[in-house]
Amino acid sequence: MKQLNLPEYSFRIRGKEGSETIFDLLRKKYVKLTPEEWVRQNFVQYLIHEGKYPPGLIGIEVMSGFNKLRKRVDILVHNRAGEPVMIIECKAPDVKIDDTVFDQVVCYNMGFKVPYLVVTNGIDHYACKIDHAQNKYDFLLVIPLYADISS
Repeated sequence: MKQLNLPEYSFRIRGKEGSETIFDLLRKKYVKLTPEEWVRQNFVQYLIHEGKYPPGLIGIEVMSGFNKLRKRVDILVHNRAGEPVMIIECKAPDVKIDDTVFDQVVCYNMGFKVPYLVVTNGIDHYACKIDHAQNKYDFLLVIPLYADISS
């Protein structure tokens, strides 16, 4: 798999080349190792190790429904009260992060109304804070620590 712009982490990978699976510690099962899954697994480790996000408050591929649309959010982070506070959209490293990707995550957020959105392809990472009352957003310079988003 491609080297990402994230620290290196250890993973349990099995299977033959082209049909590998990777063990997802949060879902507690092996899942197909695609380029997008590689980014998702690495970014989850980044959240846990560098951002101090509690693993039990991170959901993977969480169903979202808005206006009868059923979509799956790549990563959904909750605060300690169980409220969703961050959506993270993961793309394969060769997918360019553009307006289409941001439109996708904004659409997911219509159902959740979280204050933080992150989009990553493992190489480039973008985070923004949403002010729903003012209907505006500000891009952040860094991915926030869990302590900064859960208060």
